[in-house]
Amino acid sequence: MSKVIIRAVKIEDIPYINEIRRMEGVKENILGISSERLEYTEEFIQNIDINKHILVAQLKEENKVVGLVGLNVNHTPRLRHSASIGIMVHREYQGIGIGKQLMKEILDLADNWLMLKRVELGVFADNEKAIKLYESFEFKIEGRRKYAAIRNGKYEDEYIMGRYNI
Repeated sequence: MSKVIIRAVKIEDIPYINEIRRMEGVKENILGISSERLEYTEEFIQNIDINKHILVAQLKEENKVVGLVGLNVNHTPRLRHSASIGIMVHREYQGIGIGKQLMKEILDLADNWLMLKRVELGVFADNEKAIKLYESFEFKIEGRRKYAAIRNGKYEDEYIMGRYNI
């Protein structure tokens, strides 16, 4: 998708990020809630430390952010070789390759610049599209967390998936 630029997050992106986090069709799968305040997102972005790496997908024509991926490197010395990933894409831009572009860029950072050996993520067990995307990047299901999170008034299971750069 050539209409999208993948770049580091900026302060000006906060309203877009907050909107996506609260959006129907997104919040259900990223542990977002409708009442999440802009100030929460602002605080999170302003306090990014050296172990957090956040990239956004921006539409070239509109300067609008339509997706985000974050890589959180473990800061504990014995876990420094590993990190966790979180990703979200605006509901109107899902299914057109933005998630794939974000994953490609963040995994390049993890593999070739941070030299990480392990990257992991959690995904709801019924989120087949996301699981397929992660499997295309060589993530493997390692286990299932029962009753891992609440979604739409029910407790849901999540898969823990891992990818190894050995």
